[in-house]
Amino acid sequence: MGEMILLPEEDTRLDTTRARFSNLLKRHGELAERLSRDSDKTIFDRLNKEFEAARASQTQEVCLDGDEWNDGLLATLRERVHMEAEKKANNGDASLGPISHSEERVTYRVGNKVICCLEGARIGIQYETSFAGEPYEVYHCVLESKSFLEKMTVLEHTIPFFLPLRDLENDLLSSNAKKFIDNVGELLQAYVDRREQVRLIKELYGNQIGELYHSLPYHMVEFILDDCDCKVMASLRYGDLLSELPTKVRVLVWPIHQLKKRCAISGTGKVGSQAIPARLSFAEDALRTLALPEAYAEIVLNLPQAIEQMFPQRTPT
Repeated sequence: MGEMILLPEEDTRLDTTRARFSNLLKRHGELAERLSRDSDKTIFDRLNKEFEAARASQTQEVCLDGDEWNDGLLATLRERVHMEAEKKANNGDASLGPISHSEERVTYRVGNKVICCLEGARIGIQYETSFAGEPYEVYHCVLESKSFLEKMTVLEHTIPFFLPLRDLENDLLSSNAKKFIDNVGELLQAYVDRREQVRLIKELYGNQIGELYHSLPYHMVEFILDDCDCKVMASLRYGDLLSELPTKVRVLVWPIHQLKKRCAISGTGKVGSQAIPARLSFAEDALRTLALPEAYAEIVLNLPQAIEQMFPQRTPT
């Protein structure tokens, strides 16, 4: 009663179920990406043109560093956009005629963020993401307030729907707008970093990976590595969506081929104590401290020796 029974038909059913589940996850991911891309494309194109026009009309671009990026600057920007909106409402188009010193249009660059004033009492933030030193997507977030005394709200954006923008808005925007803007940038960069790490291991090692699953924000990742004698399953969980490295890692290994041979020889279909998977601690350490492609390469490099030490009695293939 205490022994595990592995019957051929049960093994086949499990493989079929996993294949169907894998196909379902793939179709869901493709549909979600297509819906997000199609619905956001019009907004992205319009905001991108508006940001380009705002930057083209600027009289100065200022790069901020350290304490120069603060709530006081945001207050100045809010005051400026409301003054321009009020002037335009009272006197027509405020953009006509020469720009005086007091009307200088300044764009601010803070790390991967470009912040500028937009028409209609709005503040625009453009987020630039990157991976391995190469530029990737650009995202936009437009903030608005009805008056200088009222709190700001997110008017529109091109940030993926599965990232918790509204939660950040509710928690931070009215009390700490600078932290809200910074956190959105960190959220986007971490998402792109996780996504590209997964894409890279699929590109480099796709023929070695049996199955790979991930959530839409890539904060949960699982993959299976089929070795000649063993099956390795890695499960990665990221503490929050701002993390680029996993905080919870579990890597298990089964000597599958050896067990199947023993079962076939015995003719019982019974799997003894070795059916319990073993933890690969060196693989877990690598995944916690290295980017996913580098960690994967280290796991593959050291796997044969680790397997030999853990299962010294395995039957050679």
